[in-house]
Amino acid sequence: MDFTKLQNLLDEQMNWPAKYDFKFVVKSDKKDDVLAHLSDHTNTQKLSKTGKYTSITSTKLHVSSDDIIAVYKRVSKVEGVITL
Repeated sequence: MDFTKLQNLLDEQMNWPAKYDFKFVVKSDKKDDVLAHLSDHTNTQKLSKTGKYTSITSTKLHVSSDDIIAVYKRVSKVEGVITL
């Protein structure tokens, strides 16, 4: 996945350092795999009605768009993760 457009947008619209919220949806049996990549973030989780999926909101202060892209790249390695 090419993150160039996102990185350019972040650099245009953000003043670093800045807090950034990530939102991910994953099958509940894979949530620990996602959370392992976000251990130094503040995370909240919400189960879907059926419990099959978990949405994760993750927040952290970042110093540059490179930090944001690095998180997306790490989490994207988890099978089936959806990035919002």
